[in-house]
Amino acid sequence: MKILAALLAGLVLLLALGAGLTWIVSRSIKARYPPRGRFVEVGGGRLHVIEAGPRHGPPLGTIVLLHGASGSAAEPFLALGEKLSGRYRVLAVDRPGHGWSDRIAGDAAAPPVRQAALIAEGSRALGVSRAVIVAHSLAGSIAPNLALDHGDVTGGLALLAPVTHPWPGAGVSWYYGPATSALGWLFTRTLTTPLGLALMGPAVAGVFAPQAPPPGYIDAAQVPLVLRPRTFQANAADVSGLYAAVSAQAGRYRDIRVPTVVISGGAEPIVWTDLHSRALEREILGAKLIVPPGVGHMPHHVAPDVIAGEIEALAARIGRAQESRAATP
Repeated sequence: MKILAALLAGLVLLLALGAGLTWIVSRSIKARYPPRGRFVEVGGGRLHVIEAGPRHGPPLGTIVLLHGASGSAAEPFLALGEKLSGRYRVLAVDRPGHGWSDRIAGDAAAPPVRQAALIAEGSRALGVSRAVIVAHSLAGSIAPNLALDHGDVTGGLALLAPVTHPWPGAGVSWYYGPATSALGWLFTRTLTTPLGLALMGPAVAGVFAPQAPPPGYIDAAQVPLVLRPRTFQANAADVSGLYAAVSAQAGRYRDIRVPTVVISGGAEPIVWTDLHSRALEREILGAKLIVPPGVGHMPHHVAPDVIAGEIEALAARIGRAQESRAATP
């Protein structure tokens, strides 16, 4: 009994220390990475959007950037925002529950189809029409729903290492399970923040493999925002439900009728190019697939000029189609 009591006391002390450290680190993260953009009201809450565009003259089109798991709007904006905002209106969106966006309706906001609806609502409020949707990794499961269900805001798709199909085993990383369990509230408010802080460097290196992350990436992409307890739980719910979501929606991809380019690395270790991207190329009529050799899961950072060029080509194609429709009597 004494041993059991000592173990329980040690566990309580560990959890108390973890809770205190989580509170301190979370406050520090919030202060270090405040909102950089504007907030847009949608049903049930607000989305945070980083916006940039030409300083002189009207934009040539609109680009909407959607981040993957464990990220925020700052991540794709870091890679592509400056390259594109000289000529286009660029909107980088914090997905629901990530960055500074509200987790609208709790875990009901996790399914890609629901996130697409919220992002479309926010986009309409910002006057977005026929935009190029650029989606990385997990957001690759959201973008097809924008094309299928929200054609007014979606003119084309640029999908970067997208998750689109069910994968063998249906597994996800071990730490998502506890975060979505009955003890998820306790787990995320005592252990995930200090553990995540310790493991962040190796985790980012693994995401970029076989390349190395750019210098200062963790800070510039505001990666620590995901370590806040509520954000970590939202991220875990998104990832844990992803297999079921793509299993349910994969049969709809053949109905997509917007110009689409898919860019996935030839050395992709996380979201397998052959399983996801090559299948999507076959299913979407006229889709273009680009596989940069030797590139891993972060093509927008490793080959940003290639990707920016493809996005610009999509925007030009959408612009020509709009001009043609306007000229038709």
